[in-house]
Amino acid sequence: MANEEPKTVPQQITMKGGDGPLSYAKNSSLQKGVVDATKGMIIHAIANNLDMDKFCSQSSSQTFRIADFGCSIGPNTIFSMQNIIQALEQKHHENNHGNSSTILEFQLFFNDHSTNDFNTLFKSIPPSWPYFVAGVPGSFYRRLFPKSSIHIGHSSNALQWLSKVPQEVVDCKSPAYNDGSIYCRGIEKEVTKAYIAQFEKDMESFLNGRGEELVNGGLMVILMGGVPNGIPLSHTAIGKFYDLFGSCLLDLTNK
Repeated sequence: MANEEPKTVPQQITMKGGDGPLSYAKNSSLQKGVVDATKGMIIHAIANNLDMDKFCSQSSSQTFRIADFGCSIGPNTIFSMQNIIQALEQKHHENNHGNSSTILEFQLFFNDHSTNDFNTLFKSIPPSWPYFVAGVPGSFYRRLFPKSSIHIGHSSNALQWLSKVPQEVVDCKSPAYNDGSIYCRGIEKEVTKAYIAQFEKDMESFLNGRGEELVNGGLMVILMGGVPNGIPLSHTAIGKFYDLFGSCLLDLTNK
């Protein structure tokens, strides 16, 4: 109908590709720090919660399928996969006292939006890697794999990206209109409520999708930042940076 509002597809936001000085690959040391800091926790979780005997008893050759949701362009996703594989091999070795005849193989799935620079990601994979790899384009806020097909899911520094900006915060007639700010500062009550509602919807979609995809007894690793209850994001170091960056953007648009 003529008066029907046009339907819009949410813009796909991905990190800057390539390996130049402004690329994500050259500007993600903070994210690498998160991967390094949580390596021990992931090894502990796999050692104590994953029943490898159950999976390996099915045949003499066992393929473990690992998916990284929101992989970006590397190299951090490579480090994350190496940490998980190391933990799996270590647990397998300890379970069988180094005498197991079961051969472990690994199939790795790298997921991000279709606009992600998968070419740079695949170029960063060591040529001698003895693993099977594949790219899986698409939003992780929906199903991406067949039922009960993934043994370990992983997502690091990705779930803070919502599927879309809440409509209320860009509607100048809404009480949740986020005027003059490029993010949820955590001070304006209605703005915060709008972002919380969108986050809850997105997390429900993400977990429902992974619940279908993970095998019975599989694991899901989620790494994401946060702030203590009662402290607005604008009072943190990253919040102050966003305020400064946002004011610069507003000055540019007003010229």
